[in-house]
Amino acid sequence: MHGTPHIVSDVMTHTVVAVGRGATFKEIVRLMQDWRVSALPVVEGENRVVGVVSEADLLPKEEFRDSDPDRYTQLRRLTDLKKAGAVTAEELMTSPALTVHPDTTLAQAARTMARAKVKRLPVVDAVGMLEGVVSRADLLKVFLRTDEEIAEEVRREVVSCLFPTPESNLRVEVSDGRVTLVGRARDTSLVPVAARLVRAVEGVVDVDFDLTRRGGPSEPKETPSNSGGTVGSE
Repeated sequence: MHGTPHIVSDVMTHTVVAVGRGATFKEIVRLMQDWRVSALPVVEGENRVVGVVSEADLLPKEEFRDSDPDRYTQLRRLTDLKKAGAVTAEELMTSPALTVHPDTTLAQAARTMARAKVKRLPVVDAVGMLEGVVSRADLLKVFLRTDEEIAEEVRREVVSCLFPTPESNLRVEVSDGRVTLVGRARDTSLVPVAARLVRAVEGVVDVDFDLTRRGGPSEPKETPSNSGGTVGSE
């Protein structure tokens, strides 16, 4: 029923800087500063991604620069201590790289970033070749959709399917990404389903309902769970 969700290729950055395994520590820092990024893909051969080096991989060199860690710290922070002594991308990088494909949905990419606690993901094709990078900021671009675009998709993909006329008579109002369905609905049991589908529309911030059950005044009031709004008798 629902329209095709936006995918990574819709929002990703295609022009991306990467480094080879032999890139030096200072070269990596300089590229991050020049390109204003927090991580760089590490590639080999014909641009195949083999790892990622991030600011977090670089910081141990400064953290342990003037310290002599005790044995407990040495055991607990062994990986960081190794990176403190690293001088090339191959020694610094996290490998294998956490990546996404161009056809990954934005929701899936967001979950991957959240679970791994990373800000950027290399985008690779089926054989691991670098095609771009997607960042947290890229994933938020869908919230730049206009209210009119959102309203049209909600009418087409949700209202026309769940509440077809003449049984129902609903209008869609959108303000700053907040959707409200207003009017009459014959089958209010579908309201929780509608709420879930509307929230799945790219760019929707929230959804609410201001509905009256279509029928006589004897119809009981009903408030569906998880709908975010109210449904009453006419």
